[in-house]
Amino acid sequence: MTDTPLDQPKVALGVGALIGDSFSILLGNFLKVVIIAFVPVLLGFLLTGGLIGFDAALGVGEPTFDSPGSSAAFGLAFVVEMVIYSLTTALLVQLAYDAKLNRPVQPGRYIGPALSALVPVAILSLVAGLLAGIGTLLFVIPGLWLYAVFSVMVPAVVIERVGFGGLGRSARLTKQYRWPIIGALLLALILIIVINLVVGLVIGIVAAIGGTIIAVILYSALSTIGVGYISILIALIYARLREIKEGISVDQIASVFD
Repeated sequence: MTDTPLDQPKVALGVGALIGDSFSILLGNFLKVVIIAFVPVLLGFLLTGGLIGFDAALGVGEPTFDSPGSSAAFGLAFVVEMVIYSLTTALLVQLAYDAKLNRPVQPGRYIGPALSALVPVAILSLVAGLLAGIGTLLFVIPGLWLYAVFSVMVPAVVIERVGFGGLGRSARLTKQYRWPIIGALLLALILIIVINLVVGLVIGIVAAIGGTIIAVILYSALSTIGVGYISILIALIYARLREIKEGISVDQIASVFD
């Protein structure tokens, strides 16, 4: 499970810089991130709410597992969420590189590459999510480690067009750097937990006062913050790994979209 001492990274990943740069890109392009992520997140939430109920999806109601159909609905909702996460990440990966290079952010330009990579990214995200979930059930650390192994799969598929070889490509890129990646992801997770707590509080109040429709729209909008941050961080981790291991710069990575 662990990297051996001989595999320790010779060049630091730079977790602090990655966290700071990701946060800076998010704040500097806040409205664009929200706009890009809002439509897929809202669509996913509507589909999920239709499957398991909007109160349960919002977190203001208890989920029910009183029949085989309800259990199947939750399983399908999980698949929907993974597909939407994959599409959103594929879109925001491209934004992250344009923002990093101080180039104009052009959402319309990101749609084609994201859609072309959607099928392998969605299927591989589901596989990686299940493996990491099983690892987490066994013990938290194996789950985190597996997540780190496959963490840069989405940018690998979108940028390098490796298709269903994305998991293997991610495993090769993250080798020797999985523990620093875990550290970066844990710091990001703390931020996302704080965001989700605030979102949950706001949504609970809105759902009680303004109704489900307003709560759904607001939930989708606020949820894009956490999704956007983690997607940007993953994009920068991928770029940093390619810089360290292959001497590939961010502008060379971004040039595939030109």
